[in-house]
Amino acid sequence: METLIPSRLSTLGHPQRLALFRLLMRRFPDLVPAGELADALGLKASTLSAYLSALMQAGLVTQEREGTSLRYSVDMDEVRGTLDYLLFDCCRGRPDLCAPLTLSPKSGTHPTTDRKYNVLFICTGNSARSIFAESILRKQAGDRFNAFSAGTRPGSQLNPFAVHVLKEKGHDISVLRSKDVSEFSDPDAPHFDFVFTVCNQAANEECPAWEDQPVTGHWGMPDPVKAEGNDARKALAFQEAYGALKHRIDLFTALNLESLSRLALQSRIDDIGRKPSEESS
Repeated sequence: METLIPSRLSTLGHPQRLALFRLLMRRFPDLVPAGELADALGLKASTLSAYLSALMQAGLVTQEREGTSLRYSVDMDEVRGTLDYLLFDCCRGRPDLCAPLTLSPKSGTHPTTDRKYNVLFICTGNSARSIFAESILRKQAGDRFNAFSAGTRPGSQLNPFAVHVLKEKGHDISVLRSKDVSEFSDPDAPHFDFVFTVCNQAANEECPAWEDQPVTGHWGMPDPVKAEGNDARKALAFQEAYGALKHRIDLFTALNLESLSRLALQSRIDDIGRKPSEESS
């Protein structure tokens, strides 16, 4: 570790390598295709390859081949080992010094509370998937959760196919509108307990630094708006997206939140994100 840690810190000292590492951390536990990483960061393939090679040599990133595609993920065991070294060796394991930065009190048991949990679903457009998730959670567990959704791109509108599916399923669409994520950065905005991204592109983007360190999750899935063909095929894509989100939200609302530690809760949420199909590149 004495030589490995300085090498890792030096590797992460490069701004673009750090940006790549942060993106992979946001997408963990996904395996992300190289092409998607290049597009998200605006990098040439050769430049991305050099950065990935440096991160792999430092032991921070792993590579897997799926068919003709190379996919990348953070090596979380090695990342934890690096943080453990910094905590226990450099900080001498003193929680009074290091806990505020690395082991927040929120890493303990999720506190029991009589208030509702605030949940935000984020996508790029806030026109379909995130709107579905907001509506589903509000309808089936509105006594336990306040549901919100937003998009990272201003000026989006609710998709007509999405609105039709929600009407069919008996949701109240009068409360729905397309919103920009910046609305939730205001001082009087809700403080969130959970923040979920439901599309890969939104997860790849930098989002606001949420107060109170909410539990986060990535539940990426195919974008029904991109479905091709006749109206029947497009409608089917929206039905499938709704069904996949409902399944995940069913699993989420079945969790006994008060009894789980933050680490256990994060693990369950990551598992839920793997349940149906993940968005393909």
